[in-house]
This record gives sequence, C-alpha cells and structure tokens, in this order.
Amino acid sequence: MTLNRKKERNIGFPVPKGPIERAKVISGGTYQCAIYALQNDISMNIAGGTHHAFKDKVESFCVFNDMAIASMLLLHHKLANKILFVDLDVHQGNGNANIFKNDPRVFTFSLHAENNYQQRKEKSDLDIGVADKIEDEVYLKILYNTLPVHIESEKPDLIFCQSGVDILETGKLGRLSVSIKACKKSDHFLLEQCFKNNIPIVVTMEGGYSVKISDIIEAHANTYRAVQYIFF
Repeated sequence: MTLNRKKERNIGFPVPKGPIERAKVISGGTYQCAIYALQNDISMNIAGGTHHAFKDKVESFCVFNDMAIASMLLLHHKLANKILFVDLDVHQGNGNANIFKNDPRVFTFSLHAENNYQQRKEKSDLDIGVADKIEDEVYLKILYNTLPVHIESEKPDLIFCQSGVDILETGKLGRLSVSIKACKKSDHFLLEQCFKNNIPIVVTMEGGYSVKISDIIEAHANTYRAVQYIFF
C-alpha cells in the first residue's frame, strides 16, 4: 500500500509500514471481537472505531475501517443478517455512512456534534447532530428516546458501538458539555438495552481531548465497569 502526499494529508500523518500493520491488527481484532460477542454476548476492543476510513480513502487518522471490515465479513459468512452501528463519538461516522449507504443489512446511527468536524457530512441512516455545549439531560434524553425504537425496528443480530469519550465537557476540541457521569449513564443504557434484548454487542473505545488524561481514562474505565456490572 502506497499513499501520495494528498492522501497522507487527509489521514493526518505520513503512513509508513508500522501504522498500516497496526491498522490491520486492529481490524482483525474487531472481527475477532464480533465472533466472540456472537458466542458470549459482549466483547470490547480497546482500540478500533476507525469510523472515518472509507472504502477508497483514508481520513483523520483512520487507515482501515475496522467495524466496516468486520461487518462485511460477518455478512459474507452469513454469521449475521442485520447489523446496527451506534456511533457515540463526537464526530459523525462518515466512513460508516458512506460505506453502507446502499446496504440495507447495516443500519448506521450517529449521534454527534453538528458543528464539529466534518464540515461536509455523509448521510447515515440516522444522523442526530446536536448543538454545541449540549448538557447531560438533553443528551441523554435523545439517546433514551432514540435507541430503543431502532433496536425494535431493525432487530439487529449484532450491534457495533463506538464508545467515544470525546463528548466530555473537559474536552478542549469536542464542543459538547457532557459530564463523565452522563457518559457513564449513556454506556449503561446502551449495554442494558443489548442485555435485555439478547443482542450481542462489540464496543470499540475512542479517545478524547480532555486536558487531564485521567478524565479520559476514567470515562473509558466506566465503560468496562458497566460491562462487568451488567453482563457479569
């Protein structure tokens, strides 16, 4: 795989062999997570969530779209017939939206900051772009009112969740004002929906922009705590 300067600018950094190999490992890991989740209800990839990668181009630090690759393999091998993407990253899952725009087997749902990157967004099956500085109650109400409806209507065999913590109020680039507590409630709600509906879920972890790294770590750790509490 070789990239010219323009494509490297799109991804955000030069791409030597190391990052390409890393992206392959991440994608393989997400697929293995999917296989495990189908057998054991839940799995998590501490990396992954490269939702800005398209079929034909790299973008914003995303080389290969791990969730899309895993989904296509599951569908190809008839391990799943319907997949639901729940993307809670502060940025729209534009790669996901583009890749599956004409594929009724995959429903893409992205809850993101409307005024954040990207300036020109793709069209997901369901996009909810929220205003800058949105606070806990409003953010959670949107998720609570939206997710169960589409779980019921789509009846997915598997859910891929992008558990982004770049929505935190302590993030200097996210533009939203969601607290760590509300981020934890969001995780609990999603996982409880999967558990009670007996839907396997794969969670990929997405970084954040908080000045204090401990805020990012705590928010990610809360996701693991929620998994332990609900599933174990």
